[in-house]
Amino acid sequence: MSVKQVSIFLENSKGRLAEVTRILAREGIDLRALSLADTSDFGVLRIIVEDPDRCLAVLKDNDYVARVSEVVAVEVEDRPGGMSRILDVLDEAGLNVEYLYAFVAKAGKNAVVICKIDERERALSVLEAKGIRTISSEDLEST
Repeated sequence: MSVKQVSIFLENSKGRLAEVTRILAREGIDLRALSLADTSDFGVLRIIVEDPDRCLAVLKDNDYVARVSEVVAVEVEDRPGGMSRILDVLDEAGLNVEYLYAFVAKAGKNAVVICKIDERERALSVLEAKGIRTISSEDLEST
């Protein structure tokens, strides 16, 4: 299972982040998870929302450069070493994690982490084979 993520490219200037979140709020788009990475000139805001295609349309209508990509939401045991186990499984399979960020809620007793992994489909198979639960978009909406 994978999840759609919206990536928004923002000029790194005062008020840009507030502006994009204001637009999303006005359109009733709820942010379920987010990550912001920046350089001196621009930033990339990555978000998980209920309707990524609608979110993309809203952003483009407001002149933002944005795209939708598939990421993996992984259930991580909420204990010391929980994240290490996931990363060890991916490393042993020769898979590269490009980036990851934590989700704002928990799945039962465990945490949820959003991961961008090269060879996403193979990563999903490897995780499943090791008994590691991945979370669907529908599951994220109910957390």
